[in-house]
Amino acid sequence: MGRSTSPVHTTIQQEYKRPVAVTLLYILQAFLGLGAIGGGLVLIIDPSGEMIGMPVSILERSPFSNFLLPGILLMLVFGLLPMLVLYGLTKRPEWKFADRLNPFKDLHSSWALSLYIGFGQIIWIMVETYMVNAVEVIHVFYMSLGLLIQVVTLLPVVQRYFVLDDAAERR
Repeated sequence: MGRSTSPVHTTIQQEYKRPVAVTLLYILQAFLGLGAIGGGLVLIIDPSGEMIGMPVSILERSPFSNFLLPGILLMLVFGLLPMLVLYGLTKRPEWKFADRLNPFKDLHSSWALSLYIGFGQIIWIMVETYMVNAVEVIHVFYMSLGLLIQVVTLLPVVQRYFVLDDAAERR
């Protein structure tokens, strides 16, 4: 015989179902993180940029003489940090350091960190395009990715998903 589903049981299941927008946020953070880890590693391995066809001459307007430091920053800030945020979004650990950075006390700190990653990505690309004095398709793509991370993070359904269980007590 088939199981009957009571309205109460269905409501509880729907309450805990992960919204598609949350899954999209996971994918966006993973895409950014994995791509930046790969890109950062390539720049660390070959600071001349030759491996990926980027001449050091494009750094003329920057404080860098090669791609080593930009590669390290790329890997850490936009590679490892989004992966840490992704972990926080999926597991929701208690992070005291992140709680101090979170002005949204009703929401898990990883939600705020996701928003910060989006801001940071936009700023990174703006600075990069200034330093290389050019805008390429890849810049538009990664600027859009940062904006998309922000938009998805700010969606009401995503915010509701990351409301803390004790949010009423925190007010």
